[in-house]
Amino acid sequence: MLLCSLFFRITFAINKKEYFMEIIEIFGYISALIIGISLGLIGGGGSILAVPVLAYLFSVNEKVATAYSLFIIGSSALVGGLKQHFKGLVDWRTATVFGIPAIVGVSLVRHYVVPALPDILFNIGDFEFTRRMGMFGFFAVLMIPAAFSMLKERKEKETSGAVKYNYRLIIIEGLIVGAITGMIGAGGGFLIIPALVILANVEMKVAVATSLIIIAFKSLMGFFLGDVFIMEIDWAFLAAFTSISIVGIFIGSYLGNFVDGKKLKKGFGYFIFVMALFIFYMEFFMQ
Repeated sequence: MLLCSLFFRITFAINKKEYFMEIIEIFGYISALIIGISLGLIGGGGSILAVPVLAYLFSVNEKVATAYSLFIIGSSALVGGLKQHFKGLVDWRTATVFGIPAIVGVSLVRHYVVPALPDILFNIGDFEFTRRMGMFGFFAVLMIPAAFSMLKERKEKETSGAVKYNYRLIIIEGLIVGAITGMIGAGGGFLIIPALVILANVEMKVAVATSLIIIAFKSLMGFFLGDVFIMEIDWAFLAAFTSISIVGIFIGSYLGNFVDGKKLKKGFGYFIFVMALFIFYMEFFMQ
């Protein structure tokens, strides 16, 4: 009797745990849809949630989370960018000039730097600063300016109408943004848009549209030139998550006809800020 009772208890505990994991997984896919809807509603920024969703709801490690995020962000940005292209807002020459150094930066980091990072970066006494802490901590730090960029109202810059390039600074900026994207798996739109306005004299609405194309190509190229060669990819999961996000983009675009995206963007900015604090707490106080 005792053995039977113990057996049923263990079976119940296992089933309960499996049921809980299934609920978390369903919530993860719902989050994928929310990411897409936010992209459709506010035009950008929502994909920054891909890394925490992958890490905390699907329990994938930091290398896989940032790699998968690149594919998800790239695919979502490509859909959004093509929509802007058909509206005539994408400057393809500027996208190429900025995109090439960014692609080089992200590909080098994903192929060489990330795989070379040890599990434990350094020790301070008994405290071990891990690769996960470094990557997710850096990600959380960059979420803060990303949140503020959503809270700040974008002002149209008066331009002379002539697009001109500061090639030296563009190459440096592209390499840096590409390296950041490769390290943390985020698109970096909050860095790209000001650079397009300042370094290329591009109008704000064109800069926003063009940034989506830059994000798309540098993220996808970083994934295919870096991660595909060095890790095993769960293509079925990645395709499902990305497809749900893309469906969400179209739902969000439709809802945008009835909802003020600018007001939602501010609320989403506050949410991103809270998520940054959550990541800090999970990585540095819950380990």
